[in-house]
Amino acid sequence: MKEYKKEKWKLFGSSRSLDVALLRHYDRLNELGEDGREIVGVSSRTKSKNIGKQMAYNNACLTYAQQAGSSVKGRVISDLSGDGVDAVAEMDHFYSAYERLVEKNIKGEMEESYSIIHDNGDGTFEIQTFFIVSESAASKARIRAMEDAMKESEAAQKHAAKISSFVREGFEQ
Repeated sequence: MKEYKKEKWKLFGSSRSLDVALLRHYDRLNELGEDGREIVGVSSRTKSKNIGKQMAYNNACLTYAQQAGSSVKGRVISDLSGDGVDAVAEMDHFYSAYERLVEKNIKGEMEESYSIIHDNGDGTFEIQTFFIVSESAASKARIRAMEDAMKESEAAQKHAAKISSFVREGFEQ
């Protein structure tokens, strides 16, 4: 809160105070416990506040998708190369498709918590929008993305059982 005030950030798009928005945000994260995850979307140097907020939303979805893709990619490369399989090059199409599809599917699971706005002093604004994602709900979006990406990728079909187990690991069906 002190940092926000010092840097002249203001709550955007809410009738609540910034104090209340922060309290509700942390209450929700605490309520979800290990299942809750904070994702921040950022839009810099935009002239339109509304377009900036939409850009921050898209940025948060992309950030989540890239993190999900990196996680799967790391596991697949590690485990398949440990099995003596050189799947790195042939799996690139799958990873790209997976990230794109996670980004598309996660939008319904992103719960906006609050947005803050800062006037850059040159006619542009920076907007940061904070989202809370329930990982158990998001797992459904990642599983849908994995299934669709596998249909698109011949290489993924070859290693489908192993990739599927990585994505589904730790989630109740």
